[in-house]
Amino acid sequence: MDANPTPTPDPVRGRTHGSAPTPLSVLDLATVGAGSTPTASLRTSVEIARLAESRGFHRYWVAEHHSMPGVASSSPAVILAHLAAHTDRIRLGSGGVMLPNHAPLVIAEQFGTLEAMAPGRVDLGLGRAPGTDGATAAALRRGDNPHEGADEFPRQLAELTRFLEDDFPDGHPYSRIHAVPGPVQGHSNTPQVWLLGSSGFSARLAGTLGLPFAFAHHFSAQNTIPALDLYRESFRPSAVLAEPYAVIGVSALATEDEAEARRQVLTGALNMLRLRTGRPGLIPTPEEAEKYPFSSLEREFVDSWLANVVHGTPDAVRTGLNDLAKRTGADELMLTANAHGGDVRVRSYQLIADAYGLPTP
Repeated sequence: MDANPTPTPDPVRGRTHGSAPTPLSVLDLATVGAGSTPTASLRTSVEIARLAESRGFHRYWVAEHHSMPGVASSSPAVILAHLAAHTDRIRLGSGGVMLPNHAPLVIAEQFGTLEAMAPGRVDLGLGRAPGTDGATAAALRRGDNPHEGADEFPRQLAELTRFLEDDFPDGHPYSRIHAVPGPVQGHSNTPQVWLLGSSGFSARLAGTLGLPFAFAHHFSAQNTIPALDLYRESFRPSAVLAEPYAVIGVSALATEDEAEARRQVLTGALNMLRLRTGRPGLIPTPEEAEKYPFSSLEREFVDSWLANVVHGTPDAVRTGLNDLAKRTGADELMLTANAHGGDVRVRSYQLIADAYGLPTP
């Protein structure tokens, strides 16, 4: 086991450390708890990124969400630039950028800039959902149909890829347009493109294009195995991958005490309940979540949600993650720790790293 792991030159496949069943990574939603601030949340993101790098986690992704008080991750590229300044080796990326919300040229410019800042360690994970509600999607896309952009996803993806590689054919309307920083300046590195999904659409598209695929198991667990099967069945070897490579996002929280873990994850479940019922807010405190008067239908939703959150003592979380990796055949587990307090999230990653015997600084 390496004391100071160095990044693998493979832009996709990570290295497994300690007794972990797969490479481990981090998905950060930059959650904002009641009584806290976005500033504190983003400081926690830096702390977790540094911890992840020092303990051998493979990559650190941030997600794009809009008009949600409980998260501070509306601008992944801005957050990633900040994280790039505070890390040296860990891969950094979006999990993901919602492509229909943006002009492909703008994304190519943003992630080309990130690649120039952190050469050889930038991932560009792309999704086709808006990452928000319909009204906010319309405000982002300047149109009345929030699904219009999603329907154009394959075309937008092809256009973005052309901008990243600077290879529009002669005669194309964009052949004289260059995304900078980029290849036109002699910059040899480009971000590694991933497709993200919570259903079968992007799974099939990623397989057809021979791209790595990340599935949102943390909020669409019932679709995980069907989507991964579809990805593998659809896969065609490409210049990027000879074989499929699938990551799954997993909600996981470890504490020293099982009851405390349940108490902490209940805050995320209540937050999701409020979001799903049109009442988004800051992540509630554990005390608020404990006192909340759940109706029978609300309790059913919360229990269903928590059934897919791997939580408990470090040993219990390790067992849960091992079982999930075996059941899904995922090539990499990307852990997201959702709780009210940043200190709880930081401690969870420490405990999981210890449970697997990951490298120590």
